[in-house]
Amino acid sequence: MDSEHSEPTSPDADKAVVSTRTMEIAVSAGFFLLGALVMWDSIRLGHRWSEIGPEAGYFPFYISLIMMAAAMTNLLVAALSQRAKNSGTLPFVTKGQLKPVLAVLIPLIFYIFGIQYLGLYVSTALFIGTFMCVNGKYGPKKFLPVAITVPVAVFLMFEKWFLVPLPKGPLEALLGM
Repeated sequence: MDSEHSEPTSPDADKAVVSTRTMEIAVSAGFFLLGALVMWDSIRLGHRWSEIGPEAGYFPFYISLIMMAAAMTNLLVAALSQRAKNSGTLPFVTKGQLKPVLAVLIPLIFYIFGIQYLGLYVSTALFIGTFMCVNGKYGPKKFLPVAITVPVAVFLMFEKWFLVPLPKGPLEALLGM
């Protein structure tokens, strides 16, 4: 890492934000809920064997059943085992580690939602420009050419060369694209 871009660490940078045990329980519960959602939809589609073969939800139903059983096993191990009780004090992520992750995650979330309202090209230009300016500490002479060139290159490659339309927003509509 360049010394130009490094920041001094704060005294609480090594404080745990969340423990390993808590994250193991949360991830297991999340996978269980995802499996339950798939199972519910499989039942809605039909999860039995009919006279002509399996219905649309037959295989997803059993995959979700296996997924839920594995998640429940992991949840019980995380909640009850001695190793898990010891990992309750181990940090999953510290404040110092979480900051750079959020510096990437938060702009990415805005980018993903921006595609829906601004289109891919404008959102990409804003994402690259903002990311380079805020996280990379680059000035306009460096980030503007990149933020403009990348979406233009993507537009030319996909829309003109491959003839694959990508999501467009109000600016492209204004330009008649």
